[in-house]
Amino acid sequence: MTLQEYYDTMRQEAFHRLARGEAQLDFQLQTMQDDRRGLTLRAKLPAPIAARVELMLADFQQIEPEQYYYPASDLHLTILSIISCRSGFTLDTIDSAAYQHAVRGSLQASSSFTVTYTGVTASANAIILQGTPADEGLAQLREQVRSYFQRTGLPQSMDERYVLQTAHSTVLRFRAPLRNPARLLEKIEAYQHHFFGSFEVEALELVYNDWYHRAPNTLVLETYPLSKDRQHEAAVDLR
Repeated sequence: MTLQEYYDTMRQEAFHRLARGEAQLDFQLQTMQDDRRGLTLRAKLPAPIAARVELMLADFQQIEPEQYYYPASDLHLTILSIISCRSGFTLDTIDSAAYQHAVRGSLQASSSFTVTYTGVTASANAIILQGTPADEGLAQLREQVRSYFQRTGLPQSMDERYVLQTAHSTVLRFRAPLRNPARLLEKIEAYQHHFFGSFEVEALELVYNDWYHRAPNTLVLETYPLSKDRQHEAAVDLR
């Protein structure tokens, strides 16, 4: 199955539930008591792409104003969840310097890579930006980090929930019953092939974060520049 086929299958399966108004609601978004925290290796979406996403979300907000919309500051591409978000996890329970050192070591041979965002897909609980890597650079980088951490013996939970293989970015989460499922599905279809842009991922961040990567709850521990791969060098494409 290709990555696009995977995204299409996700959308089709989600539509069956969303059409009946059966969105899976995230009740944690309704409480101030959510203490789930984790450690994530991520890339931030560049401003031009984030701006296009925000324009789209404003469109969705006219139909479903009560849902949770990611602000531009929180839009990101998860490379790997080093420690998946869980209740009670805090930085003082780990040697954060050891994790920074491990990430630094695992990325020494890694080059920048390009991701293109075209269209949206959906799940029962979210709307998701479809990211497609230009080559195997992202997959190889993820494998290098996984292998390096296995050798260190540091506690981690990579691939505990699922093996991350996509380059998606979550942009909307359902937290309230749908007002108009039919119009929501029409809007998702309208953006199914919408071009948001391409960008070269030149740096990654190791962050201590909450489930939604909300800026006030996110601490950047270290930023890691990736070596320039001239074969795949590309500026942000805004077509």
